[in-house]
Amino acid sequence: MTVTDETTATEPTGGLPRWDVSGFFPSLGSRELAAHTEQVFAEIGRLRARFDELGIRGGEAGPVTEAEVAVVDEVVPAFNRLFRDMRKVGSYLYAHTSTDARDDDAAGALSRYQAGTASFATLDTRFDAWLARWDLAEVVRRSTTAADHAYALERGATAARHQMSEAEEGLAAELALTGGRAWAKLHADLTSRLTATVDGEVLPMSMVRGLATDPDPARRKAAYDAELEAWDTVAVPLATAINAFKGEANTLNRRRGWTDSLDPALERNGVDRYTLAAMQEAVEASLPDWHRYLQAKARLLGHEGGLPWWDLIAPVGTPRRFAWPEATAAVRDAFATYSPRLAGLVDTAVADAWIDAEPRSGKVGGAFCMSVTDGVSRVLLNFDGSFDSVQTLAHELGHAYHNVNLGDRTPMQRDTPMALAETASIFCETIMVQAGLAAVGDDAGARLALLDGDLAGACQVVVDIHSRFLFERALSSEREQGVLSIDRLRTLMLEAQATAYGPGVDPDARHRDMWAVKGHYFTAYYNWPYTFGLLFGIGLYAEFQRDPERFRSGYDDLLSATGLGDAPSLAARFGIDVRDVAFWTASLDVLRARIDEFVEAAEG
Repeated sequence: MTVTDETTATEPTGGLPRWDVSGFFPSLGSRELAAHTEQVFAEIGRLRARFDELGIRGGEAGPVTEAEVAVVDEVVPAFNRLFRDMRKVGSYLYAHTSTDARDDDAAGALSRYQAGTASFATLDTRFDAWLARWDLAEVVRRSTTAADHAYALERGATAARHQMSEAEEGLAAELALTGGRAWAKLHADLTSRLTATVDGEVLPMSMVRGLATDPDPARRKAAYDAELEAWDTVAVPLATAINAFKGEANTLNRRRGWTDSLDPALERNGVDRYTLAAMQEAVEASLPDWHRYLQAKARLLGHEGGLPWWDLIAPVGTPRRFAWPEATAAVRDAFATYSPRLAGLVDTAVADAWIDAEPRSGKVGGAFCMSVTDGVSRVLLNFDGSFDSVQTLAHELGHAYHNVNLGDRTPMQRDTPMALAETASIFCETIMVQAGLAAVGDDAGARLALLDGDLAGACQVVVDIHSRFLFERALSSEREQGVLSIDRLRTLMLEAQATAYGPGVDPDARHRDMWAVKGHYFTAYYNWPYTFGLLFGIGLYAEFQRDPERFRSGYDDLLSATGLGDAPSLAARFGIDVRDVAFWTASLDVLRARIDEFVEAAEG
């Protein structure tokens, strides 16, 4: 998924594609889907019986024997087969519910599927607890299967240190269907159906938010006012949802022995506190530069002081508008500056109907890419003809390229932490910006527009995500003391925005309800890995520029290995030390140089 969901579509645009998923299953009511789903349920049941038979659960440590090696050799392939089958069914069903929230048949099928697979989480935690009993180094030495999946097994054994009892983990997995997952679904259902009235026209929320790129300043302001009014109508259920979700997360963290709500996210992402602290230090040092950019843009748009929220991504200069064929051609041409293989992915995605670009009521906002089968993805976005939409297309196709490189890995080997999942997507965005800047040449208006489009997106990932991180830290902490009111949620959001945006944004024109807008909060600390991905991707692009041939020879292999090691060890392949503030500062310096150019052009 991408965080560049500030710019969803402004109006339904004819000729935009919808994805085709009929190649996976003929229909929701097909015998093929029913049989595949039943096969998944049966395999979970068979595996549960086998776990009981083999005694796969937590217990006393002991010496590694042939019996333990045989268990790994049997269970790991079984898990991989099951993961592959579960992904195909789950992705197919989500492809329907994410593009039509009113499809009751799809929603019902997805709900039944989630209920039928919920118990798999128990098997996963049981296997982790069993792994923690043995000397994994010895298991890896004696088993080729274990050696091929060493990092995944190590992560599982480490996760076992923070497990409740087997019965409690089983109960938690079952209750998640009516707890955390249900609250997340409520948020998705409400926000995908939400409408607002702008200048007398009733529009889906995704289109209302997309009006932030409209060339008419009065229409941008009207959309912002209408949006806030609309969020008021759903603030009560959304506040209930986020309180319930965070309350559940805090309770489970406590019972699992975590002392800080951030720690589970760090462990899941293969990132330690030293790395996060280094990145955050560099980000905070860069905030005054982002304030300079925002204030320069404010002056261009005729504002005194900071930029009002409704103009954060307003167009400046002479931005190009893209028809859909022009957008795909622009992405393909940019990707061709890196490699024919990357460019060819665009042809495949278009020809094989991987992309759903049409904005419409009932479709989720934002954008994402999901892997369906080995090397095959589906990409969702809400295209509005702006360069930012083209960037979003490049970003999501970057994820698809990552999936292609992971295609030969087993499901356990390609379980990529979020912090590394953004590597290819950001790299592809950077390629797109460089190609765009080269194409505009001496056209000052076009160059200013492209610089602003790039900086507006990067500002979201550096500055806005910093505000979301601050908000979530405060929310998780205060939720330990009780339920937060709507007013308190809004206050925390505005305080976080004040810290991150500083004088760059008009203090009387921030967005009090960003906590309601973003479904990201229904995955703990989902946001900061995007900043990691942006700056890591820029750092990788710098390595590409230094030695293109050497970089190309190792980049695809890096992408194929993102589930095989933690972030520091994988970054070290390119001589990058992610625990060093200097690395993150150097990546931000690339953006600072673009800010300098923008400010000079804006004031020239």
